[in-house]
Amino acid sequence: MASEAANTEAPVDGGDSVRNTELDAKPSDHNSGSGSGSDSEPAPQAAPKAKPESESASALASLTPEEFRIYNRLADQMDYFHDHFRQMYTTLHMACTTGRRPVNLTLKQFIDEGLRLARYLEGHHSIEETHLYPLLARKMPEFRASSTSHKSSSSSSSSGGGGGGGGSTARGKGNSGKGKKEECELIRQHRIIHDGMEEMVEYLQRCRNRECELELGVLKEKIEPWGAVLLRHLDQEVRDLGADKMRRHWTLQEMKTFPI
Repeated sequence: MASEAANTEAPVDGGDSVRNTELDAKPSDHNSGSGSGSDSEPAPQAAPKAKPESESASALASLTPEEFRIYNRLADQMDYFHDHFRQMYTTLHMACTTGRRPVNLTLKQFIDEGLRLARYLEGHHSIEETHLYPLLARKMPEFRASSTSHKSSSSSSSSGGGGGGGGSTARGKGNSGKGKKEECELIRQHRIIHDGMEEMVEYLQRCRNRECELELGVLKEKIEPWGAVLLRHLDQEVRDLGADKMRRHWTLQEMKTFPI
């Protein structure tokens, strides 16, 4: 089976299925009319037609089941971890929305669930940024940092790392010194998530230490600002690692050597 390395520089559309943007321009087969001489005019060219959105799916259909499994391996494994994060966040958010703690969790277990979610996400994202993203960035712009001018870098740092989530204290690796780079969207989402989780963790630790009573309404205010970003991030990352994108940049042999 021949491995295919797709080198197409296909634009990425916010993590959605990638569309092939080449246009088919077919020349007219014949001049219109049967006239001859200077009176005859060449027939107009047919307008270029954009390839349909279903083309990506039909192209994937050419993969054998084994090839699809190899190209989709990272997405499948990532989604396995992400399902746990979704469930843990949903447990917290549902309790905050309904005002009732799950009956199968004691108060201590419920608080520990929130602290455990923060700890798991911290470790998971640290591994991604240290090992996986730099490898993917060799060929995939979704995981690549782009250079920024000194002016924009200095203005960004002087803004104090506000609502955009950039330059978090514990997770701001690589943001100091010369040659500053703008982080890709997935890493910017990491920053927003972790900046928001800090408030949740601080509150839950105070509740666990009995410095204050747990109020689900207060907890809701501390998880919703970053929770929507988390859920979007979990879905987007899996899409970006799916077979329809990976096959454009990597060979089957390369896919087998990825570290997860």
